[in-house]
Amino acid sequence: MLSEQVTEQLLAALPPVRGRYLFEADLSKLTWFGVGGPAEILFKPKDLRDLCEFLSANTHPVFTLGAGSNIIVRDGGIKGVTIRLTGPFAEIKIDGEFIEVGAGCLDRTVAMTCQQQGLSGLEFFISVPGTIGGALRMNAGAYGYETKDRLVWAEAVRPDGEVVQIPSQEMGMSYRHCGVPEDWIFTRALFHCERDTPENIQVRLQDILEKRQATQPTKGRTGGSTFKNPDPLSAWKLIDEAGCRGMTLGDAIMSEKHCNFMLNMGNASAQDLEDLGERVRKTVKESTGVELQWEIKRVGEKLPPPLSSYDL
Repeated sequence: MLSEQVTEQLLAALPPVRGRYLFEADLSKLTWFGVGGPAEILFKPKDLRDLCEFLSANTHPVFTLGAGSNIIVRDGGIKGVTIRLTGPFAEIKIDGEFIEVGAGCLDRTVAMTCQQQGLSGLEFFISVPGTIGGALRMNAGAYGYETKDRLVWAEAVRPDGEVVQIPSQEMGMSYRHCGVPEDWIFTRALFHCERDTPENIQVRLQDILEKRQATQPTKGRTGGSTFKNPDPLSAWKLIDEAGCRGMTLGDAIMSEKHCNFMLNMGNASAQDLEDLGERVRKTVKESTGVELQWEIKRVGEKLPPPLSSYDL
């Protein structure tokens, strides 16, 4: 707990906002892995104007956190300001075959809303953990479909606070990649769907959910796919061939059910998870010659190693 004096000093160095600042916020409660140190400053803007005004006056490093699904926050936490988009940033509007979605809205919520409204094309979002902002940032996809397939435009705020609308064809989206600068914060997106009956869409949603349940560790503390598929190969096959299925480090484990999924089985630290991932990458490289690339984002500061008896 920060002292009142320290809190006042931090506030004095930040732009005035209508939203909320939190100091030393525990990010382990906001990430699916359940690990990570604190955010030095957590900012929840009240609305788009609040976010823009903050950015135009801000001098601190900025990081945007979505649902905390596809991320490892390191044990030393995140310095500067961590922004989390909630409230009005999770709104959904429908106009005919178009659905406009706030970047803070969960992908799953979008899929379910589309089903209720008889809109088809975004069913795959039912199996994508995270928010629309994260889906835009990494061109999230599943079962042969990607975010870019139905995207019309995305709205983002630049570091200087200016709002821009980017047509999908200008976003440089490819497999698990988006060419929009990393320091632009996505706030909204428009998707074009097709009309179908809610009943037909529900059948497709159920099929996706059943496949996911059968092949992925959906009930564990995980972050989704750990590594990108090195086209045309599958990451899980390479991991399996290298003998890394079930590999452990402390309470971190590569899932027996789907070995491209990493799990926190209890008290794993962020360092345990990251070190296990690096061990898998090294083993796969030595065994197959293929260098796996992380799909899970690792952010924040590492803690210094503990003192050994020789240091005393």
